[in-house]
Amino acid sequence: MEPPESTASAAERIILRWDSTASEEAREKMIFTGDRHEIDRYLDAVDELQKSMSSATLSDSSSSAVASSTLQIAMARLEDEFRNILLLHTSPIEAESLTESTNSELTSQEFELKEEIEDRSFEKQFEHQESNSSTTSSCYKSTSSIREVDLIPSDAVYDLRCIAERMIAAGYLRECIQVYASVRKSAVDASLKKLNVEKLSIGDIQRLEWETLETKIRRWIRAAKICVRVLFASERRLCEQIFEGLGNSADDACFMETIKGPAIQLFNFAEAISISRRSPEKLFKILDLHDALSDLLPDIETVFESKSSESIRVQAVEILSRLAEAARGILSEFENAVLREPSKVPVPGGTIHPLTRYVMNYISLISDYKQTLIELIVSKPSTGPRYSSDPTVPDMDFSEFEGQASTLALHLIWIIVILQFNLDGKSKHYKDASLAHLFMMNNVHYIVQKIKGSPELREMIGDDYLRKLTGKFRLAATNYQRATWVRVLYCLRDEGLHVSGSFSSGVSKSALRERFKAFNAMFEEVHRTQATWLVPDTQLREELRISISEKLIPAYRSFLGRFRSHIESGRHPENYIKYSVEDLENAVLDFFEGYPVSQHLRRRSQ
Repeated sequence: MEPPESTASAAERIILRWDSTASEEAREKMIFTGDRHEIDRYLDAVDELQKSMSSATLSDSSSSAVASSTLQIAMARLEDEFRNILLLHTSPIEAESLTESTNSELTSQEFELKEEIEDRSFEKQFEHQESNSSTTSSCYKSTSSIREVDLIPSDAVYDLRCIAERMIAAGYLRECIQVYASVRKSAVDASLKKLNVEKLSIGDIQRLEWETLETKIRRWIRAAKICVRVLFASERRLCEQIFEGLGNSADDACFMETIKGPAIQLFNFAEAISISRRSPEKLFKILDLHDALSDLLPDIETVFESKSSESIRVQAVEILSRLAEAARGILSEFENAVLREPSKVPVPGGTIHPLTRYVMNYISLISDYKQTLIELIVSKPSTGPRYSSDPTVPDMDFSEFEGQASTLALHLIWIIVILQFNLDGKSKHYKDASLAHLFMMNNVHYIVQKIKGSPELREMIGDDYLRKLTGKFRLAATNYQRATWVRVLYCLRDEGLHVSGSFSSGVSKSALRERFKAFNAMFEEVHRTQATWLVPDTQLREELRISISEKLIPAYRSFLGRFRSHIESGRHPENYIKYSVEDLENAVLDFFEGYPVSQHLRRRSQ
């Protein structure tokens, strides 16, 4: 009768039966895809073998060598099983609308819509996964906070942990982590690809055109939220489920082995933007990036809380700091660009200069980001010394705003000051002083209207400074009227028309005729010229016409009433009294429309 088989021998027999190097059946079949009883038998056999090896004595050297060889076979088998379970339950997030083959055939609007649908579809996948999770009752609906999902079913997680326990106990921690990380990293890479996170170096990113980068920044912000709050957080949770408590911070090591490459790939994009060449058009996308990363930072610190993942936390904080510095630098460079904008060709008709539109639209956008910028902008504007002799920099004393305005507001006021300073320089390129004043009126009025049209901007600028600006465009309007109409109205004075010593009848008809001729010629020239000038704001244009009429029409009516009879009693009165009061009233309506009118005004009715 044969002696009973030892427990250790039975364990070795079970392990050797599944040696894939010695058996065709063992090569073709996987233990963990089969019967649960067989899985447990194999795991028990590994446990028994390890137990027998730990209790073996020095005299059992031959049996220890056999056991050691058998354990190596078992570890190789468990490694294959570990990899197979991961591969069976690891696949990129699938969504039918995340196909890229038709992107090149779409218009830009269709692509934007498709991209939005893809993002929603991607998030739906996570919502579906979490709703089916056995460990949570809430489903994933947004990326406003960390949402961990089950990346692998709980029964497969249990099997993976069973294998990991035995591999690590046998000293195969490194091999276990390498297998895990290689498979899971591929899954993370596939998910990043679905989110349009491309593998670009910092140099590649900096060589892209800004218009291309703007689209990529918008995509990156959405992708980063999902990556940090869902993908990376769920990968960390999976590592904890499989490796936590198995010694040597295995879960942390495994998580970093899996995530470090994709995380660096993700954050390199933001880093490249933060150190790229600065220019005004980049400010708002940089602020979008800053806000997104700032919002994500608490979650980054939670997901990457371990010592081994400190480098990721540090990188995120440094990028945030560089984005803040970039925003400050861009604002300073924008101020200098406004001050030095070199165009000298006058805009036709004295209308609003493109620089004015650009600057005011720009600072209106700045006001939309005021919460962020109030935190970032902590230094006052760099102005020239008060009463300096440098004629290229305006004087500005901020003491009157002390305690009333934020540092950001001071920068906005300074931008408006230097814009006006530049515009004043441009106005001097007009040969006609009246047009120079009209140009300043139009532009300062536009500045005032843009401030009034933005509650955020108006709040920061303040009503006191707004009143100063209103006073400036009204002063420019007054200066225009003086430059144009004082000389016209001068023709309608009484002085020089009366013959000395005879007030009642002593009017010099020749002087009167010359006076009417001078008025007609002067008004016709003003009408011809200023009809081509432009006041684009309807209300301002109407107010200016009314103001002109209030001065011109009563003066002409009075002059005509006093001296009409002296002209009409002579020869060819129509050569001198060419226009009725109504003719002038109608002519004023032609002013500031921006296009030429007939060479001659409509003659008065005979």
